[in-house]
Amino acid sequence: MKKNLRYNLIWLALIILGYAVLYGLYSAGLVNLFLDNILVQIGINVILAVGLNLIIGISGQFSLGHAGFMAIGAYAAALVSMKLPTYGGFFIGMAVGVVLAGGVAFVVGMPTLRLKGDYLAIATLGVAEIIRILIINFKGITNGPSGLFGILPFVDWQMVYGFLAITTLIVVNYIHSGAGRATLAIREDEIAAESMGVNTTKYKVVAFTLGAITASIAGSLYAGYLQSIAPKDFAFTKSVDILIMVVLGGIGSVTGSFIAAILLGILNMYLQDFGALRMIIYALALIIIMIFKPSGLLGTKEFSVKKIWHKFSKGDDQNASVGN
Repeated sequence: MKKNLRYNLIWLALIILGYAVLYGLYSAGLVNLFLDNILVQIGINVILAVGLNLIIGISGQFSLGHAGFMAIGAYAAALVSMKLPTYGGFFIGMAVGVVLAGGVAFVVGMPTLRLKGDYLAIATLGVAEIIRILIINFKGITNGPSGLFGILPFVDWQMVYGFLAITTLIVVNYIHSGAGRATLAIREDEIAAESMGVNTTKYKVVAFTLGAITASIAGSLYAGYLQSIAPKDFAFTKSVDILIMVVLGGIGSVTGSFIAAILLGILNMYLQDFGALRMIIYALALIIIMIFKPSGLLGTKEFSVKKIWHKFSKGDDQNASVGN
């Protein structure tokens, strides 16, 4: 128990240190509006990638519906905050988006997660497209394909950083919980897990729902920062973008999702001046990386405070024994 408390305190210290570094950069005027946009987009992308990695990398379910759940969160936060233009209204909208996205994921997940591989990918893609088409057709509520404008700027880098820390801690704690270990067992061998009494449908739906909730939170932050959203922002290509981050970082590695989102964000920043060539260079860079690292940048490896602590503890014990 004391060891777990120690590890949690170390993680808390790292989170505070990261916040302090960013706060120092902003306070010193080293972050302009362009860099602020890049940092916020990276933070939102990390939340999306970590949530999708829970579905694909931990539960082993291939989903292409993340953009749809992101759209639910974005439109819920935007619509409620435009009616109640306060921070309270924005957070109520975010909560509504979480409930709606979680509910849709649960209802959709029960039948579709019995599918596997390409069939599941097509089913989840269909769900995302249904959500987007409904948004387009409910013109009286969502303003149709024109989207919503004039959303108040409730979101800044501090809010994104806070939700990034919260969602990551929730996902990581889930992975290391009993339910997370059951989910990992399903990923490794579903038939064997089921034969051992694991309720495979239950744990797959839980992981799918939790991933959808994180996507909804990211969508709310996206709407609150950019101040305008449209259905085209949540098309199939958005799901593919998130999938690329997961695959590039390493399927099953939360740390890899962080690194991939940061690297791709920086790459996009430096390619802004290349115009139409930007996407070609971006695609070539991804192809080269995947040729030399087909398992992703980290594979299934994780940054572990526990391992680092044990390594230093053993080193101290060896030095003490040598001294004696």
